[in-house]
Amino acid sequence: MKKFLKYFALVLLAFLVYFGITTYPKLDLISGFSAKSVASGHFIDKRPIKIIEQGDNDIPLVSLANNAINDAGKFATSSVYGIKERKAIYREGLGATLINKDFDVNKSYEIPKRTKITINLPFPYGNNEPKDTVFSNIDYKKLNATVANAFDKEGEKSKRTRAVLVIYKDKIIAEKYDTNFNKNSRLLGWSMTKSITATLFGILQKQGKFDINKPAPIVEWQKDERAIIRTSDLLHMNSGLEWEEKYDKICDATKMLFQAEDMGKVQLEKKAQFPPNLHWNYSSGTTNLLSKILRNQFKTHQDYLDFWYTDLLDKIGMNSALIETDMAGNFVGSSYGWATARDWGKFGLLYLHKGNWNGEQLFDESWVKYVATPTNTSKGRYGGHFWLNTGGYFPDVPREMYYCSGFQGQMIAIFPSKDLVIVHLGLSEKFDFNGFLSGVVGSFKK
Repeated sequence: MKKFLKYFALVLLAFLVYFGITTYPKLDLISGFSAKSVASGHFIDKRPIKIIEQGDNDIPLVSLANNAINDAGKFATSSVYGIKERKAIYREGLGATLINKDFDVNKSYEIPKRTKITINLPFPYGNNEPKDTVFSNIDYKKLNATVANAFDKEGEKSKRTRAVLVIYKDKIIAEKYDTNFNKNSRLLGWSMTKSITATLFGILQKQGKFDINKPAPIVEWQKDERAIIRTSDLLHMNSGLEWEEKYDKICDATKMLFQAEDMGKVQLEKKAQFPPNLHWNYSSGTTNLLSKILRNQFKTHQDYLDFWYTDLLDKIGMNSALIETDMAGNFVGSSYGWATARDWGKFGLLYLHKGNWNGEQLFDESWVKYVATPTNTSKGRYGGHFWLNTGGYFPDVPREMYYCSGFQGQMIAIFPSKDLVIVHLGLSEKFDFNGFLSGVVGSFKK
């Protein structure tokens, strides 16, 4: 018996040491991700906790969290084995915000002013249902088979698609949703939100209020080598600033998203590793810095909050859209944009039509060329906060395609010459986009 107890004690000690080295430092991030995910999914999209835990939070380590929702208080809490409890609060208009113990929940806050105009037109320019249209140049049997194949069969959990939308010549030609989701479901776009953030600079530039080719207007950089970094370098992700973005470990990105009070400050305070325009490095911190730069273009915080909606999202009828804020009240432009599949599709259509929305030019046509032109350090993969297929990353998909992309398989793919936008929303990094996109494009008869 003594030998057994001694052996058990050694095994337990070894486990505790291993746990302490490998997992304990991550608990704050695990419970933080879980609390934020539960609060957002429940209060923004009305999902029950079971759906969130089995879907959104069903990823390694995050699934260890124990979660609770307080509907009356509008918050969610999560912890791992009762350790490192985190809390995310929900505020109407601002979404869910992961908070720390110093955050004053009673402090007053401003919310964006929204404008929803009822327009008696079918999708995409009005509030009515899409108009049924049949095109003779589409093989609908092949199209529908491709869309159906994007979803898991009952009992499977590999493709994990939640929504697919295909828009051709402004008409929805295919639309499908997974169980528990529908046309009104608001889905997280993750890093597709980056493309929204960038678009606001295109709008400001058309309005004559900003020049992306000038040095970034950041006071803290003016007396060191960072003074020459242009806003365009930030949009191209080749500023040369330090940054690590790997979601399987504790890094700059995870610490920013799940610990920082002011997410825009994290990248702002990083040193320059390379001269600008010579080293491409994907950085969510850069996008949140861009959100902070946007904030500084307005006299009041209210004006900043309103601008995202009045000049872009509500302007194109993305009325379901919601961009969540950090503890400092700034939009998390890197990651936290929500919308229905149809409204994500409208954003793609805005670019398909080169910034023109039903007769109103929101940004110059030249802006589209800018975002879809490869930066010289990305090997043809990245433009101005949009991803590209210039180098044939998807070998069976037209090279002209450019797209918004987000964690776990979010995509808005734009095919200019084909008058086509494809939206995919899901939960898998391993989704076969090459096969899916080429299948949809291949359903068009030559």
